[in-house]
Amino acid sequence: MKAKVLRCSSVPNVISMVAPRGLIVENGRLRDEEAAEEEEEDDSPTKKKPMRLEGRKFLLTRWEFVVAFSVFLVFSVGLICIYSTMPAAQYGKIKLPRTIADLRILKNHLSAYAEVYPAQFILGYCSTYIFMQTFMIPGTIFMSLLAGALFGVIRGLFLVVFNATAGASSCFFLSKLIGRPIVTWLWPEKLMFFQAEIAKRRDKLLNYMLFLRITPTLPNLFINLASPIVDIPFHVFFLATVIGLVPASYITVRAGLALGDLRSVKDLYDFKTLSVLFLIGFVSILPTLLKRKRVYE
Repeated sequence: MKAKVLRCSSVPNVISMVAPRGLIVENGRLRDEEAAEEEEEDDSPTKKKPMRLEGRKFLLTRWEFVVAFSVFLVFSVGLICIYSTMPAAQYGKIKLPRTIADLRILKNHLSAYAEVYPAQFILGYCSTYIFMQTFMIPGTIFMSLLAGALFGVIRGLFLVVFNATAGASSCFFLSKLIGRPIVTWLWPEKLMFFQAEIAKRRDKLLNYMLFLRITPTLPNLFINLASPIVDIPFHVFFLATVIGLVPASYITVRAGLALGDLRSVKDLYDFKTLSVLFLIGFVSILPTLLKRKRVYE
């Protein structure tokens, strides 16, 4: 009887000796090693599953959710207060445009209003633009086109750069509070790439940020959210935003003057326009390239 027990207990050992290397013996059962690796990968923090991000049950902690909701509530109340103090208008005909056709209709409705109440309209326009930029609401490109159509190139460019910078700065500080889990969940690989590039260019960080702002290498939304996570100083972020947004904003505002000729937003950035932007971006990083050349020599 003892011999039978010994013989049975030795079965797992014999199996483990003759089993292929790709298999693991665990509790008398064979488990595929590749399946084990897949389970470990599923538990990784960069997996795009908010329920498993860094061991969290939800994407945001309770404190982060309260902060996000509080900031959104404060901005929303401020926006409502501004709208309530503005002169009466046919708000039923006013909506955020999603196409060039919607933008033409909105421009026709707001032209007379902007001429009669310029100060109130600019206040409402700026607050709406900053609100959209802060909370990553799509459609700011149409707001930039509208500025060119209603105010011309000079005033329109000033308004767009001011609002885009203010909204990007608000988004920067909001992301500093709650942005890390969101960016890690949405763009894990892009965040790692961005962090590595920033680490290599700490000595000429402003030039690199100018290049990113001028060219469409990385989306502005990603730059706004990821910058505080990779420890970009705010003064560098601010200067790069103010200066770097001017070329693209000028192109958009000027296109607003010929709103009737536009068929879609894609017409704004053709090959010629993109070439000009990348040329300006190359000039912004030229000091960094020259410095590297001198170091190698």
